[in-house]
Amino acid sequence: MNCFGIYKMNVSSIKKMTLLFFAANIFFAANARSFCADTTIDSKLEFKSIIAERNTISGRTFKTVLNPQAVSFTQEYIRKQGKELEKMRSWAKPYFDVCDIILPQYGVPKELKYLSVIESHFQSNLVSWAGAVGPWQLMDYEAHRFGLRTTKYNDERTDFSKSTHVAAKLLKELYDEFGDWLLVIAAYNGGAGRIRQAIERSGSRDFWILQYLLREETRTHVKKYIATHYLFEGGGGLTTMTAAETKIFLTNQNHTTPGLTNDELGNSYVTEINGRYNSVVLTNFLLMDIAQFNKWNPRFDKDLSEGKNYSMRLPNDKKTIFEAKKGDILLQSIRVLLDGTVTATSSK
Repeated sequence: MNCFGIYKMNVSSIKKMTLLFFAANIFFAANARSFCADTTIDSKLEFKSIIAERNTISGRTFKTVLNPQAVSFTQEYIRKQGKELEKMRSWAKPYFDVCDIILPQYGVPKELKYLSVIESHFQSNLVSWAGAVGPWQLMDYEAHRFGLRTTKYNDERTDFSKSTHVAAKLLKELYDEFGDWLLVIAAYNGGAGRIRQAIERSGSRDFWILQYLLREETRTHVKKYIATHYLFEGGGGLTTMTAAETKIFLTNQNHTTPGLTNDELGNSYVTEINGRYNSVVLTNFLLMDIAQFNKWNPRFDKDLSEGKNYSMRLPNDKKTIFEAKKGDILLQSIRVLLDGTVTATSSK
């Protein structure tokens, strides 16, 4: 009797638990759509605040456009990696500061420091499956090409300062070839040869068109960079747009340039630069009046000294000489920065 009573009680308990289980399932199924909708709304509102942020270039406020093909990836990446990356604002500041000093010396936007974030999270001793080493994940042949030692006992790829100099040189070399920062990031990850092949096969130099001819790792690498830039900068910039997008953006910026006559606008052009160019050195090279240059390019020396990109306006007839001499101008500007001696020859 006692055994039978226990059996009846267990059966009764099991029935109750089963009923509760099915009731719970019915409740969650009925409310799942509303739960998911709430989560999506919160996520979208949070992301909307990120992509609506404004950046400043050359003292002008503007918005950049996030390519539609990057929106969902950027949203999801920030959702998953946001907390960890936010912590880097404090502990990684010394690394960011080094990048801000070194990268512009080679004409590389300081925002490319976020490439090292996705390459290694600034881990000096990180070794990839392919043999890339250090915070910039340099291959040994690239390191040797730019003068780093990679012996068993002394691998200079793990030295943050030295490897940043090499990475800057490599990035500038890639930009000189492709003229597009998204393609530069893709080439840094997957190799310049694969980018050349993708351009040839697709007939396009637009990353969003040729991306599917690249490895998934490389496609994702570029999108990770864009997402990381958006998180740290609160928005996009000239390194998160294709060359075509950049051209359209700068053209739109030119139309809103204050204080210039229609004649000045019609006889001048804007080019994006970075690096420690000096206004006096530049105008001496171009035989351009310094007063006119300063009118067209306010905050030129200040913005470049802070590592910012600058949309520089020059007369149309100075374009050829600037493109031919810009390397010499930058070199002379850095020399002036070091010894502090320069005299304007074209000021009024």
